[in-house]
Amino acid sequence: MGDIGDGDGTTGRAPDIGTGLGLGLGTGLGAELVAAVRAGDAEAVERLLDAGADPDTLAEDGLPVLCLAIDAYAEQVADALMHAGADPDRVLPDGTTPLLRAIEGGSYGIYLGLLGKDPGLRLRGPAADRALALARNRYERCLVAPGERTRVQDGDWWGHLDELTLDGRTVRTGHGAILTDLEWTQRLLTPVEELADRAVAHPDPDHVDWGSALHVLTKRRSVRTWSAVASLRHHPDPDRRRFAADVLRCLTLLEGEDTTPSFERETSELLAAWAVEESDPRVLADVLSAWGTEHEHPDMVATGLRHADHPSPLVRAAVPDCLDASPLAPAARAALLTLARDEDATVRRHACAVLGRRHDGSPAVRACLVGLARDPDAEVRWCAAERLSESDDHAPEIADALAGLLGEEKQLVRVIAAYGLMCRDDPRTADGYARIGPPGPGLEHDHRWSRLWDRHRRREQGYGNTSAAAEQ
Repeated sequence: MGDIGDGDGTTGRAPDIGTGLGLGLGTGLGAELVAAVRAGDAEAVERLLDAGADPDTLAEDGLPVLCLAIDAYAEQVADALMHAGADPDRVLPDGTTPLLRAIEGGSYGIYLGLLGKDPGLRLRGPAADRALALARNRYERCLVAPGERTRVQDGDWWGHLDELTLDGRTVRTGHGAILTDLEWTQRLLTPVEELADRAVAHPDPDHVDWGSALHVLTKRRSVRTWSAVASLRHHPDPDRRRFAADVLRCLTLLEGEDTTPSFERETSELLAAWAVEESDPRVLADVLSAWGTEHEHPDMVATGLRHADHPSPLVRAAVPDCLDASPLAPAARAALLTLARDEDATVRRHACAVLGRRHDGSPAVRACLVGLARDPDAEVRWCAAERLSESDDHAPEIADALAGLLGEEKQLVRVIAAYGLMCRDDPRTADGYARIGPPGPGLEHDHRWSRLWDRHRRREQGYGNTSAAAEQ
């Protein structure tokens, strides 16, 4: 990636290491490792490392292969090298390190992989200052950089960011997330308002900058931090209000018996008042979602009913969780049945989830769930399959609806449907198993598939009783 500045426009350089350390290419394993890293072949890299290849092997340019993975944003390859012992703090010919190179590149996933465990112990003094300065410099420059931006997924887990050209190189815009995380590793308590600014610089909850700021604020449990987040509720910018609602949702989501201090009661009361006052549909949807999924409140059902016919489908999709109480109030059941016929598929899916969870044998709810199993939207049918399969209602029309889902394109839905038939000792279970096909990746760990496979094996081996009751 070339020279990496210290954040103040200067570039540190160390003496050239020359060829005295060797390139690691003289052995077959070294050359093969370089080739595998260049190809981005994580499996081949792991295989070569297991065979004894040096994770700090140097490529033809004198840089360790870890730098090749960093420059290519090959997260799995970089992880394999790190797990094998590659040194992220090795001083490179230009005076930088692989970690600084990762910070410059802006991939949050690559940076986290190189940060390793106990970064607060490893990054100290001038090293920490240099990393922070570089992250801030790149963050500020990328914010105002002209040119086209392309949205990309950053690794498998971290969310989205943009790629752009800066100084003639392709970089990723995860520097805000990196800066936020670095500050937290150094226990620098960045003001809540500044973290909110970083989160909404890319106003997308799936952007890594948003996610990193969210993660740090859920770790900072104090009255001061909670109050600062809560005060964003009155901010004129709706994106900052959305961010505040997201933080409050996650704070409650992570509550536990040993969580100190706990703000569950204060958060519930704040969200209750906010749900009545908020006018922006996107923010209101987030507030209702945060409140309805994680809290109990005496005003929740009434508030949900108030917004059940809201013009925005985002808001209507958040209403079912507010109506989710056992037993369902008559007004709540009527509203859910209406929402289950909504023109928006997401609204129907959320209503289906709550109706199925609270199904008490009502003919109207049963007919609604059976109808949703034939919905034109595949995600709604999936939700209906889940709820019908696990339902205690063994009415014939439910079994017929499950049998109708055995032809679904998504394999997991076919598994769910066959499992529901098996739990009802339905004779169509065997046909359902046959129509599932070989299990796809990860499916072999699903308990429903395991039960179906076990029943099929028992039938093949001639066991006398293979009913669902006998297998309990």
